[in-house]
Amino acid sequence: MGIAERKEREKKEMRELILRTATKLFMENGYEKTSMRNIAEAMEYSPTTIYLYFKDKNELFYALSEEGFRMFFSYLSQAPKDLPPMERLKELGRIYLKFAIDHPGYYDLMFILRAPMESHHTAEGWELGMKSHSVLTSIVHECINGGHFKGMNPDQLAFMIWSFVHGVVTFQIRDRLKMYEDHEHHELTYGALEIFNEMMDRL
Repeated sequence: MGIAERKEREKKEMRELILRTATKLFMENGYEKTSMRNIAEAMEYSPTTIYLYFKDKNELFYALSEEGFRMFFSYLSQAPKDLPPMERLKELGRIYLKFAIDHPGYYDLMFILRAPMESHHTAEGWELGMKSHSVLTSIVHECINGGHFKGMNPDQLAFMIWSFVHGVVTFQIRDRLKMYEDHEHHELTYGALEIFNEMMDRL
């Protein structure tokens, strides 16, 4: 391996270390209470090192969100396109749930953690988020065109579906199921989603 390749690998490894450390601190302390200095101290580096990779905390948070939405879209794209629209819509909910359980840290950063809008909601920066959301809205439109959900507003319906699955996910990853036995959590979460899917069949 040449000098240039080694330096490039080291830069990539440092960037990944910064992102991992920032994710941990954002989740433990919240966005507002986490500083670039905190992140540097946790890594045992000087803040100057962090600023070589990210100009500020917003840019760092955005990089995390962007990576999360990239993975999220990859998951959603797995919904089989040869299924009828209604079945694809149900499968989309299962995939959404799987992403959140597989990557709770990213899900928390993307959809739960309180952070300033400018960190990842700029017109350019929100492209991946909108692309992911369009997977849901396009399937909802296909369902309506196929005779389901008669008389319903597609945007309101998509928002209602998203809200339900997000709520189930949040209970799971934010550890709000303490009143149930640990071994019941998976069955409760996926069982609730399947009941919801059955209810949609009646709409």
